[in-house]
Order: sequence, then structure tokens, then C-alpha cells
Amino acid sequence: MEKIFMGEYDVIVIGGGHAGCEAALCAARMGKRTLMFSINLEAIAMMPCNPSIGGTGKGHLVREIDALGGEMGRNIDKSFIQVKMLNTAKGPAVHSLRAQADKHRYHIEMKKTLENTENLDIRQGEVTDIITEDGKVTGVLTRTHTWYKAKAVILATGTFLRGKIFIGDAVFMSGPNGLAPSVELADNLKAKGMKLRRFKTGTPARCLGKSLDFTRMTEQQGDEPPVPFSFMDDEIDDNKGLCWLSYTNEETHRVIRENFSRSALFGGQIEGIGPRYCPSIEDKVNRFKDKERHQLFVEPEGLDTDEMYIQGMSSSLPEDVQRDFYKTIPGLENIRIVRPAYAIEYDCIDPQDLKLSLEYRGLENLFCAGQFNGSSGYEEAACQGLMAGINACLKIDGKEPFVLGRDEAYIGVLIDDLVTKGTNEPYRIMTSRAEYRLLLRQDNADQRLTEKAYELGLATKERYDRYLKKKEAVEKEKERLAKKSLKADETRDFLLSHGTTEAEGSLTFMEMLRRPQITYEDLREIDDETRPELTYHEVTQLEVEIKYEGYIKKQLQQIERYKKLEEKRLDEDLDYENIDGLRLEARQKLSQIKPLNIGQASRISGVSPADINVLMVYLEKKRREKIK
Repeated sequence: MEKIFMGEYDVIVIGGGHAGCEAALCAARMGKRTLMFSINLEAIAMMPCNPSIGGTGKGHLVREIDALGGEMGRNIDKSFIQVKMLNTAKGPAVHSLRAQADKHRYHIEMKKTLENTENLDIRQGEVTDIITEDGKVTGVLTRTHTWYKAKAVILATGTFLRGKIFIGDAVFMSGPNGLAPSVELADNLKAKGMKLRRFKTGTPARCLGKSLDFTRMTEQQGDEPPVPFSFMDDEIDDNKGLCWLSYTNEETHRVIRENFSRSALFGGQIEGIGPRYCPSIEDKVNRFKDKERHQLFVEPEGLDTDEMYIQGMSSSLPEDVQRDFYKTIPGLENIRIVRPAYAIEYDCIDPQDLKLSLEYRGLENLFCAGQFNGSSGYEEAACQGLMAGINACLKIDGKEPFVLGRDEAYIGVLIDDLVTKGTNEPYRIMTSRAEYRLLLRQDNADQRLTEKAYELGLATKERYDRYLKKKEAVEKEKERLAKKSLKADETRDFLLSHGTTEAEGSLTFMEMLRRPQITYEDLREIDDETRPELTYHEVTQLEVEIKYEGYIKKQLQQIERYKKLEEKRLDEDLDYENIDGLRLEARQKLSQIKPLNIGQASRISGVSPADINVLMVYLEKKRREKIK
């Protein structure tokens, strides 16, 4: 059949999930004529698993996406049901915002944004092949035999690539949520030499809320007032709904154990590797035999539906077993399931075949993002889509790639982990993965990244001005608090009234605020001046910077030492086979990943400290040869 030419674009994005949306919006906002394909327009920003945004570690990513001019934070602020800050009993480095989403409104609001973005076209269609010429990507071909020229292409296929669903012994080709899979594209990518592998994820059943007894569960309320994700939003609407907590029990576990043989997970049908940190309920029962119960959360899918999501209970067991074990749980005795739980297996790339810019090493101008890169989660996908979009635009303009360091953003940690260390399972961000997490907090993401976004043309003038205003407001208030103090007896009375120890003599307001028992709001009691009305974002950053000043200084010193290794650059074309003293494994790994500097090289699995010393000696030798 004759191929029909349909037009030319700067950037074409394959996939309309969370990675695809951020990539397409980013490219269009950077002035590139952009086309985004979705296999079904109803799949745009779809939430096939948990209808929520944020959470531990993930909330940091959303704030960073927002600071860089991305859309996820603004979109969830428009479509949340309930917002809650997690880990508040711990230090500010691990505070993580999470919002339960109205999944339908989230999709609608994102689609509306895409439709109204200048330079951006969206189209329903299945891309079946990447068109190449002389080792470069030049366009895409669709199932309807139309083709489009492109200067850069971004692959953001999510779990659609040769997607396969498992429910007991029922196994069939499908994308998430019953949508069609993408099979032909996977075959053609393989034919072009791309090494694909199989990963697996899963989702729990959905049920009708009217079939549940919420009096037998524990109510989970959101924070009041709810905290916005976006730095562009000083305040947002009130919470609109509740979530509930319940637990499995021995009877639940008995039903599951007696049916292990009917699980696709244990029956051998699934070949893909699943996420360690989000196991199915049968995997939990099998692995944690000593646990008497496992918690589960019952969460609304939206405000205009009675469907409820049963978080923590994904499964690949048959539907009759699902019905039986759900009914053993307090509050779920009369459950009416409307969508069964399932496992889904899909093709993805080995991220070590990517550059830190997320460009694929095997084809120039082909960028990859999201679950296709071996990650899991909407937030991990979205930040990669944003970075792939940025770097596709920079590549078209002949500019250097935009790469965030591990000391600059959780996004930098995530991409460096994937590309440098690789992953043998769906990768999930966690605060423990960041060496400098006290500096990479949620509250200061705009201070770390907005200026960079403005230089890229992603942050608007309005966003940039808000960033400058916040920065100035925080600094001015710190100066004021450092100068203001009370008399010694007034200081003593105030400290004792807030449960903290006395001080010898007078203290400044800043010194008092350093004490963990005292908040900025508490100072209002003794502040006789007309103090500035700071926003939530400004107050949060002010408190953290004052209370943790000493720890922050130590981390900044650590970063200075780290940067010395990052400054020792390695030529991308360096022939590691000809460097004497490197072990065979190190030569192979270094040749595959082609690290940009000694710091990145030191994080590669299989490269030892002795190998790093060899590289340091080699670089010093080359430096001396140049001097001669």
C-alpha cells in the first residue's frame, strides 16, 4: 500500500501518557512544531493504576517538574480530591506531598491544556515504525500508512509496547485498561537493533463504593488547608473527599495461599520482572509469611463515579479468587468488583543504552522517556518526558544537552541511576537514593531549577518573577529575624511556654526559630512589628533554611568535594580498550555507557575504585602530554 505523506514537524512524541504529555508540552513551549500521537485520545494522562500524584520521593519530582515549567503540578492542583503531606514526623528532607486525584478530571484538564498549547498538534493513531536514514531518525510511520517527517522523535510508549494482560490463566495481548497494545512498533524497533526486555507491573481491582461498609474501616482525612503542588498556586480548593484504611487477615492469606497455583505470577506465565517496592498481594503473602496482616487503602477514583481503588492489593489471581479474598477484609464483605485486578507485561529498553540526555545511542535524534526506560510511576515518567523534550529541542538547535546533576535535583538522581547504574526491575524513586537530599527538598525546588527553566524558555516571565519574589521575601525575613530580639526575661517566658529549655540572656528571633519546638507562626505571639504576610511556600523554605542551616552547610561542603570528580571530564570517544590497567569488566561497562566524567564512571556497577585510579592516572598523563 502506498504511504501518504501528512506533514513535517520538529518533534514527534509517541505516546500520550505522563511522559508523552510533558515531552510534547515542553517541545511546543520551547518553540518547536510538535506532534503527539496517542493510541487513543482517552489514554492521554491516563491513570491505569493508582489515581494519585506524589508520595514519598515522588512529590519531590512533581515539584521539580513544576519548577522547570512542566504541567503535572498545575494539573493535579486543578483535579485533586484530597491532599496530604507524608512523613511529617520526620525531617523536611523526606516530607513528600501526595494528592488523591479525580482521574477523569486529571485526564480532561491535561487534554485541554494540550489542545490549547501553541505549536502543538495531538492525534489519535498508532505509530508502527520509526523512519531512519544514515543512522538518524527522520520521521514516523502509522498503521494507516501515513508518514510524518521529524527532526527528533521521543519514544514514550509506557506499558503499551507488546502489552500482555494476566488474570489467572487468562492471558491476552492488551494495553492497560483494556486499550489496544502496540505490537508492530516493538517488532520494528527490534529489527533496528534495539535490545528490548520484559518488565511487569500490576493493578488492583476497582469496586463500587456503595457495596462497602466504611464504618468498619479507619477514616483517612486530608490536610487542612491542603497544600498546593505548583509554585504558581499559593492556595487551592478545599479537600473534596475521604480515603479509608483497612487490613487483610489470616483468612485473606489462607484464601490466597490455597490458590498460589492459579496465580499467573507463580504459574510461570509471566516472564517480566516486577517492581520490588510494589509487590502483588500474593507476592506479599508468600514473601512475608510472618506478617499477620497487610494494610490497604480504599480511595475514590473520582467525584463523578462510585468506583473505588483498593491500593496495596494488586494481583494476577483469577477473578473468583479475587472475589473470595477481597470479601474476607473488614468493610469489603459485600464488595462488588467492576474491574478485576490484573498484571501487565510490556517491552522496555535497557536504560544503559541511553545517554544522560535520554538520547538513544543506537539512533541519533531518537529520545526515550518514561516506563519505556525501565522506570515505574507517573511522576518518574513525567520528569523523563520533560527532560527528553528539552534535550530533543536543544539537539535540533545544535546546543549542548541539559543534564541535571545528582546535587541539583531528584530528576538528576533518577536519570543518572537509570543510565549509569541500570536497573533489573521497574525503577522507583526514593528519598534514600539521593546523597544530598537535605538540599533537594520539595520547598526549594523552584530556587534550584526555575532560573534554569527560564534560560531554556520553559518558565514564563510570571513564574520567574514569582521565584524572584519568593527568594527576596525569604532573605529579607531572615535578615529581620536575625536582628530582632526580646529582653532576657521575655525570652525565657516565651521559650518555657513552648516546651523548650531556657536560654542564658536574650535570643534573636532567628535563634529561637532554630529550636524544633518553635515555628514561624509561634513567633507571631511576640512579634510587635507588622511582619510580612508570607505564602505557604515562603514560610516553609524560611523555616527549613533556619532550622537546618548547619546541616545544609555540611552538605554543600560534600558537594564541593563531589564536583571535583565531576569536573574531570572523559571524552565520549575515549577508547577504554587501549587503557592499560583497566579490568575487562570495567572496559566493557565504560565502553557501553561512555561516562561524561570520573564521577559518573565511579557510579557504574562493575567499575572498581582501582579502575577509577587507573582513569585518574590516564587523565593526568594526557594533561602533562598537552603541556609539553
